[in-house]
Amino acid sequence: MSASLSQNSEYRAGQSPYLHLPVLVNDVVKYLLTSPRDVYVDGTVGTGGHSEVLGRLLDKGGHLICLDRDPDALSLSKDRLAFLESRLTLVKGNYREMDEILEGLGTGKVAGILLDLGMSSYQLDRSGRGFSFSRDEPLDMRMDPEERTMARELINQCGPAELERILREYGEEKRARLVARAIERARRKGPIESTMQLSEIIKSALFRYRRPGEKHPATRTFQALRIAVNRELENLGVFLGKAPDLIKKGGRLVVLSYHSLEDRMLKKTMRQWEKGCECPPDFPVCRCGKEPLFRRLTKRGVRPGQKEIEENPRARSAILRAAERL
Repeated sequence: MSASLSQNSEYRAGQSPYLHLPVLVNDVVKYLLTSPRDVYVDGTVGTGGHSEVLGRLLDKGGHLICLDRDPDALSLSKDRLAFLESRLTLVKGNYREMDEILEGLGTGKVAGILLDLGMSSYQLDRSGRGFSFSRDEPLDMRMDPEERTMARELINQCGPAELERILREYGEEKRARLVARAIERARRKGPIESTMQLSEIIKSALFRYRRPGEKHPATRTFQALRIAVNRELENLGVFLGKAPDLIKKGGRLVVLSYHSLEDRMLKKTMRQWEKGCECPPDFPVCRCGKEPLFRRLTKRGVRPGQKEIEENPRARSAILRAAERL
């Protein structure tokens, strides 16, 4: 399949009329697609960039199941993937519940699962939910608008110690205490409601520490709030606990992550999956009965090349990890 893609169907950034350019799409196909006549799941379909390419490589016996928490994303994907007709199933749902979703669809183990854990360009630029500090929007940050907790509530209601923990743990913000105290001082004057308001508070707090060429000082805080609101690390951990039971022998798991917290979790889990017997070395016979679950296909991970980063700057932090079910 990978040879066919590289020779005849290679995806070039900029060809799609949709806002979101899929990251590392040729590597996704290379590691995920083992048979064009099987069932695959895109657990975070977004606006359908990866699924469009995958879908065009499936034959009449293949089927694509696409999940997303964001109803706007599903609406865009529905139009983009309409060419699949009956070979497409769209479901509003969280990938952490994939076992229940597949059971509800009457689907057994699948040939491959793809997760793209990044934000789509649509969510950043057009959703109006405050994911980006580059435009003035309400502090929402919910991927699923039906969820209760918004970023505004965390910013205005969390105690300073809890806010500091969120920024340090989820944003890896070295100056989390400084930012948390600045937020606390600002909200005494009134609630913090918008992205620009929050961004200016952070910029003022960290102005003296900023060096030329560094990321915007609000980057880590916005990441931390988004992760906390959407429980992103919790979702990934729950899914990884279920993944071995969702993929059939020889099937693949491909995950695209965009920050070190997710990537460390993936790398650690895939290493554990690859390990077999854990008995002490002096045991003559294995007693634990543990067998390897997956074989890693990308031990160092795959990153975008310079050309792709130039064409799609939002791909620069992506790293792909893939494993094959044993």
